[in-house]
Amino acid sequence: MTPFLERIAGAPITWGVDGSPGWGHLMHPDRVMSEMVATGLSATELGPDGFLPTDPSQLVDYLSGYDLQLVGGFVPALLYRPDKIDAVLEYAERAARQLAAGGSKVIVVGPSSHLDGYDQPVDLALEEWRTFFANLQRLQGIAGDIGVATAVHPHWGMAVATAQDTHRLLDSSDAGLCLDTGHLFLAGADPVEIAKAAGNRVRHVHLKDLSAEAALAVRSGSVPFRQATIDGMFTPVGSGDVDIEGVIRYLEGIGYDGWYVLEQDCALVGEPPVGEGPMSDAEASVQFLRDLAATL
Repeated sequence: MTPFLERIAGAPITWGVDGSPGWGHLMHPDRVMSEMVATGLSATELGPDGFLPTDPSQLVDYLSGYDLQLVGGFVPALLYRPDKIDAVLEYAERAARQLAAGGSKVIVVGPSSHLDGYDQPVDLALEEWRTFFANLQRLQGIAGDIGVATAVHPHWGMAVATAQDTHRLLDSSDAGLCLDTGHLFLAGADPVEIAKAAGNRVRHVHLKDLSAEAALAVRSGSVPFRQATIDGMFTPVGSGDVDIEGVIRYLEGIGYDGWYVLEQDCALVGEPPVGEGPMSDAEASVQFLRDLAATL
């Protein structure tokens, strides 16, 4: 099995890069990739569509300039609306080809809702769930033919968010899971319990930490998700209330050999000074994981 520390990647959202309208200041890809390398990371996810080159050959050339691997990409997919599905699957196929060309073994599917942003929870009706799972199976087939596995990402404000949603996903499909420790905790789930329920269906992991107090404020509706993120709800791994260590120890114990992606959601109001801002948080997260690795 590949050593744990050789399976730590970064995500552009850790550097504030998100595709949502009005999210905040977006740093240039060159700086983001350079700081990932300086932090000691050896791989990255794609980030929002268009952040990195969409042409597969250009993408490979660009990442090779930083000696970075491509290990996934968050692909939003609205799967329960029949009138949208053709465009959704067309985008998913393009993204899967881009990922496969870059060497990624997984496509991370964000189960989008029909609402803008992530501030409003959504509760699907039974018929919408049936449509969701039928179209998820279609997406899995497309991705599988291209050579990448599908990992569905439970996410606050999306169609799959809570522990109940996640168990429904596991019971009603054979799709893999992208285990995001922060979003599960935010929705009131226990990430360790979800990891145990999913077992070897965990295909990809997003490491994210936050405080229980901030999570409760969002869960109760008193603070919108986006505002809480702007306010710094997500913290360096190991500094919040999520049992990051418990998740990692369980997964390593069952032979998980996939990637752990540092994905600390943040929003920037401007360009941070060199060496400060997101990079300092990423360095703190990496140090926590190095310390943990010494005890595994």
